[in-house]
This record gives sequence, structure tokens and C-alpha cells, in this order.
Amino acid sequence: MGKFIAIDGLDGSGKGTQSEKLVEYLRAQGKRVRVLSFPMYENESSAFVKMYLDGKLGDKPSDTNAYTASMFFACDRYISYATDWKKDILDKDTIVVANRYTSANAVHQLSKLPKEEWESFLTWLWDFEFTKLGLPKPDMVIYLELPPALSLSLVKSRSQTTGQKMDIHEKDTEYMAHCYDAALYSCDALGWERIKCYEGDKIRTIDDIFSEIKAKLAKL
Repeated sequence: MGKFIAIDGLDGSGKGTQSEKLVEYLRAQGKRVRVLSFPMYENESSAFVKMYLDGKLGDKPSDTNAYTASMFFACDRYISYATDWKKDILDKDTIVVANRYTSANAVHQLSKLPKEEWESFLTWLWDFEFTKLGLPKPDMVIYLELPPALSLSLVKSRSQTTGQKMDIHEKDTEYMAHCYDAALYSCDALGWERIKCYEGDKIRTIDDIFSEIKAKLAKL
């Protein structure tokens, strides 16, 4: 089995950009790389995810409980794994880079629960996805830390510039604040590599953040 790296963070944190830079960097070194991005909106496997994020199950994230929503995202991962990228994970010469993974459930769904239930939820989530479903566990999760105020500002700017519709997560300011707290808890509880993507109220440069990602990869 090759190496498996997941990059996660709040919306607007640069997950997609940094995933692309990492793939370019590894390929320039002659590595065979498979890149994934979740949810897989272009596939049938994400049908329930799209219904949830589009607000068809309720206008607020809390209208769908943490366990139910987690199953939607986990099923998208499982179906895509079983039908597509399992062969890449099993290839010892391939590095798999994922933009979001189980870590996204550990942030966005954990945040719906009272803090006294956070530990038990993470135990359930890890058992459900990695044991019950048999999904591969990443060798490293890199979490791009961005405060909710900066995250929401970037998401709104992107929406205005591109016309991309904001989902029910991105529209809910209070929910995003809870997600930030859940992310910091998960980083500590699960041993993720956390990278602070800001200084004061300013975003660090893409290259500056990526230099820190490369330093983290030395651990692998």
C-alpha cells in the first residue's frame, strides 16, 4: 500500500489549491499520484450529500443529525473507493492525495453535538468508516486552520465572483464557529498536523503555507 495524505480545513481555507500544489510537487519528483476530492459531486454516490447541502432535507445543518449526515458523506467515499480508487490505495508505488476525507465529518458533524459527546462520536466515526466500511485510513491528515470570520469572508467573496451557490454549511455563521471549535478538538484528539493559515486578520501566502506542508511531509 502506498501513502495516503488527506488535506482538510474550513471552507475557503485553500484545501483545493494546496492539494493541487502537493500533487504537482510530488509528480515533479517522479512520484505516481492519484488525487481525490470529496464529496464526489460528479458521481451518483454523492446524491444524498447534494440533497443535504442543497437544503432539501432542511434549511439548517442541524435539521439532519450528526450521525445521519455522516453516513451520507461516508457512503460517497465508500462507493467511490469500491468502484474506483481502491486499486490506487493498494498500489505501493502510488501516493493518494485527498481534498477532504473522514476528517470533514469529524469537523462538520461533530460540531452539531454537545461537547460531552464529542469523544464518543469520534470513536463511533472512526469505527464506522475505517472498520465497519473498511475505508483506508490516511497516513497523515493536514488541517488548514482558518478562523470562521476569515473563512466566511472568503466563501462570500468566491460566491460573488463565481456565482457559486453557498450551501447550508456556508450560510450559517454560528454553525461555522462551532465547526472551528470542533476542528481544533479533532486536531488534538486525532493527531492531525495543523497548519495556521493566517497571521492576525491576514491570510498567509499560498507558497508560505505550502512550504510548511512540505515540512510536515518529512514525517512520512
